[in-house]
Amino acid sequence: MKVTRATPADPGTLLDLDKQLCFPLYAASRLLTRLYQPLLERYGLTYPQYIVLMILWKKTPCSVTEIGERALLNSNTLTPLLKRLEQQGVITRRRDSGDERVVMIALTEHGRALKSKCACIPTKMQQRLGFDPDKAIALKQLLDEFLRHLREHEF
Repeated sequence: MKVTRATPADPGTLLDLDKQLCFPLYAASRLLTRLYQPLLERYGLTYPQYIVLMILWKKTPCSVTEIGERALLNSNTLTPLLKRLEQQGVITRRRDSGDERVVMIALTEHGRALKSKCACIPTKMQQRLGFDPDKAIALKQLLDEFLRHLREHEF
């Protein structure tokens, strides 16, 4: 499929799904998340929970605000997700003693133990994908740049 630039003089092209940047990003995200599902299910995790855990495995405790910013999740999505992780015994939530408005999230022993159990997931995903590793690195770099651009130009 050849990608061409749509011009205002060609309004039909503007609405052609095959010409949209958003669709392959959306579809790839959904398909990639679906590939993670069986790997995460054995640990009782969803993909958004896995994202939160990766943040906490790098830095714990962490405020809900920090997690939301890093994971690009709104509080209406993040709060129930954190409640479920707390119910599963993976994290604890507590108010910051210096500022009661801030909720701090920390890993429990179970949450820390999940890190070593989940360490195989990136390798298994790479194997499942069968995508050229160099292309995957280049794609990630482009997407990181694109995300920075989007965040700088949020409306």
